[in-house]
Amino acid sequence: MAVPSTPLRVLACSVAFNEAEKIVRVVDRVDRTMVDEFIVFDDGSTDATPEAVRARGFRVVSHDRRRGVGAAIRSAIRLAQQEHFDVLVIMAGNDKDRPQEIPRLVDPIRRGDADFVQGSRYLPGGDFGNMPFYRRIATQLVHPWLFSLLSFRRITDSTNGFRAFRLSLFDDARFNIDQDWLDAYELEPYIFFKAIRLGYKVREVPVTKIYPPHELGYTKMKPITGWWSILRPIVLLGFRLKK
Repeated sequence: MAVPSTPLRVLACSVAFNEAEKIVRVVDRVDRTMVDEFIVFDDGSTDATPEAVRARGFRVVSHDRRRGVGAAIRSAIRLAQQEHFDVLVIMAGNDKDRPQEIPRLVDPIRRGDADFVQGSRYLPGGDFGNMPFYRRIATQLVHPWLFSLLSFRRITDSTNGFRAFRLSLFDDARFNIDQDWLDAYELEPYIFFKAIRLGYKVREVPVTKIYPPHELGYTKMKPITGWWSILRPIVLLGFRLKK
């Protein structure tokens, strides 16, 4: 007899900054039966991102100015805690991720097999499309190698922001997500790294991540500062320079 899934309240969210055209493609493909609610966290957009989302019937939570993707994810975590959700799913606001794959991330948590589920485009069954070679080297080799080395756990895709986790993680005081240095891209690898090093159940599942065409805005991450932002938590935590 199959063991019944644990009933959990699931919030899924996208973080968006000036993604009026692409965020519509995201919310139009959200199956509301997969989660209890889907919310867009708008990081101070100056375009019509909030209006475009509301026109589709979804809730928007907006920052008064651009604070960074980490700050927006922190806002999502705090709101999810206040509204008594059990699981938070994070996905891109620029149409890189596939909303229909949300159950792949949530199901291991429902079964009790994981506390943190990382989407991997590089596992069998995942897909990364026509990614530029330099970006594939960085996301498939360089960052996962360093992440795996310092976390003591083999990880295939450490930079993919499509993931889900139990909100009860943050009842553990050893997660300090309110640090100012986590406001940009640092918060995502920080939570992932800490979940592993603190002994929580972590697993990867295959997902699709296809970047939009360059003419639509390939990515907002800057080549040098953006990459240092996602490397910094690994270095600082790995060498115990930050907590």
